Amino acid sequence: MIIGSKVRLRHKRLADAQDDYTWQTDPELAQLDAAPRLTTSFPQYLLDYASELRYSSPIRRRFSIETLDGKHIGNCIYYDINETKGEAELGIMIGNRDYRDKGYGTDAVSTLVGYIFGKTNLKRIYLKTLQSNRRAQKCFKNCGFIPYDHLNRDGYSFVLMELRCKLWEDQQAEI
Repeated sequence: MIIGSKVRLRHKRLADAQDDYTWQTDPELAQLDAAPRLTTSFPQYLLDYASELRYSSPIRRRFSIETLDGKHIGNCIYYDINETKGEAELGIMIGNRDYRDKGYGTDAVSTLVGYIFGKTNLKRIYLKTLQSNRRAQKCFKNCGFIPYDHLNRDGYSFVLMELRCKLWEDQQAEI
């Protein structure tokens, strides 16, 4: 478990499946993720979910985001882990609407970044977010990410952002 000031990041578990299914079938969240809304039935989703938990990937680390009192409010991940290049991509979703715009996402990203740079050999974390998702961009900027490019793909326009370990260490020294 990785503990921040507002959230705890913990390994995914089967009990998270219902929340995750609800969030992945939510049209608004699918739009924010630039992904099609999940249409699989819950029983099939649960089978796939259980299998994914059993056979984790060496290039992906998934976490549940929960409040300090244990409420599951979202998920975060770092993936496409490339040890040779020393980099990975980061993703986050606060699925529970009651916890948006209250600093939980920023704390989750900051906590995950601290874990990645403190406990792995990765030196760069990058991400993409929709050009229209100002809330996410503000969160990432507050966590030290810097925009470095744009990408147009599948009819979506993305802002590409990155954070390098050296910059993060410098930012931490100032705090």
